[in-house]
Amino acid sequence: MLLIRFLLISICVLYIIRSLVRYLLPFLFESVVNKAQQQAQQQQRQSSRRPDGAIRVDYIPQGKRGTVPDSEGEFVDYEEVK
Repeated sequence: MLLIRFLLISICVLYIIRSLVRYLLPFLFESVVNKAQQQAQQQQRQSSRRPDGAIRVDYIPQGKRGTVPDSEGEFVDYEEVK
């Protein structure tokens, strides 16, 4: 009798959870999609303020020059196969 009671309660609880998820998840996903669309529109507005072809550089590293000058190019060691 205890097992049957447990199974009935479990089935009822799962049915209720399933019904709630069926109705609540679309609202949750809709709110997430709306937030993503608003952020995309906001980024679109920010990027549209720059003229076409404009380049924005956030960071220029203080790099050291390579040991090989640009005029010499790169040298690749290779082994001749006979």
